[in-house]
Amino acid sequence: MPTFTYTARTKAGQKVSGSVEANDRRAALMQIEAMGQMPVAVSEKAGVAAAKPAEKGSRGRLKVRRGPARLAGRDVLVFTTELSDLLASGMTLGNALNTLGNRQSGRDSDEIIKTLRDDIIRGASLSDALARHPDSFANLYVSMIRAGEASGALAEVLRRLVDHFERVQETKEKVVMALVYPLIVLVMGVATLIFSMVYVVPRFKVVFEQMGQTLPLPTRMLIASSGWLVKYGWAAAIVGVILGVLFQRSLKTPRGRRAWDAFLLKIPLIRGVVSCGIYANFARTLSTLLANGVAVLQALGIVEKTVGNLVIGEEIRKARERVTDGTTISGPLAAGKIFPRMLTDMLAIGEQTGDMPGSLNHIARRYENELNRHIKIFTTALEPILIVVVAVMVGFVAVSILLAVFSLTNGLNI
Repeated sequence: MPTFTYTARTKAGQKVSGSVEANDRRAALMQIEAMGQMPVAVSEKAGVAAAKPAEKGSRGRLKVRRGPARLAGRDVLVFTTELSDLLASGMTLGNALNTLGNRQSGRDSDEIIKTLRDDIIRGASLSDALARHPDSFANLYVSMIRAGEASGALAEVLRRLVDHFERVQETKEKVVMALVYPLIVLVMGVATLIFSMVYVVPRFKVVFEQMGQTLPLPTRMLIASSGWLVKYGWAAAIVGVILGVLFQRSLKTPRGRRAWDAFLLKIPLIRGVVSCGIYANFARTLSTLLANGVAVLQALGIVEKTVGNLVIGEEIRKARERVTDGTTISGPLAAGKIFPRMLTDMLAIGEQTGDMPGSLNHIARRYENELNRHIKIFTTALEPILIVVVAVMVGFVAVSILLAVFSLTNGLNI
């Protein structure tokens, strides 16, 4: 049976070391924890095995890692919820992370949580440990945790983070669900059109050519378009992919992203959904930060990076530069004329009453309701528009073929 050497800490925080015999490293960890100690490092006595390019999953499948471990938005929400529940039950931070780290889900969260646990055992604060994983935990998350550590209300901060991320996730899901049906209609319509142009029209073309009569203009246009699609469709697909890649790359540049974000704020139907989502996110995030003791200027700097729109983010940065007394932000935000008057007026009332977080919560609820209304308008208008577009495309094919059939029938005096 292999022997494992370990370094651990007792419940009193004293560092100890020793060795245990176990079938594998996991069994060794369980033995160390059963002794009431928290393992810091465990290795096989014969030496550390050479690193392997792939790890076996819990069911014997090979698990290949692509890039550094990171948590998706949904994983961060689950981790925060579970950690908040464990701390609220009276468990210490180290034991809570150890409990979460001992789970074997086979996901990136296992590795990250174990790293957080080890950092805490070594004496690091939770905020510092989280800051070492910027791809998983945003600046907003780390700043709120740091504020919770300073105020001694970490469990309460985690609960507020859970509420915040649930609202953000709910807003995203509303927008996605609103687009599902229109996208299905559009995809099916385009697929039907392509099938007709590639498979159906060429067969009618053969029949029409055998008749040897002059075809109507719409039919000639349809046959020419079908012939071009059959002959050069692959080239059109390649060009489309290239344009899509270039568009994605342009969005990664400041200039391209700013142009796209500005465009979204001007498109009819879409601009209401985009702007209300941004304003609700801005108010909710700023309220959460201020309620947890984050300074106004620092909170604005965080919101600037998390608002999700470069145009609005630049305006927040300018407003942050205009802030002079560190508390009054409604005037600087109104000066840019980007934020709606209602938002800045409600924020000014919160400044006058000394309850900015409460006022920002009212603003967030208002624009969340506005977001729901704009989503309903968007989906109500988009569905018939897409249906009409698809009907026109497919209808053009059908009408062009019928016109040719009627023309040939009349020519044959039938």
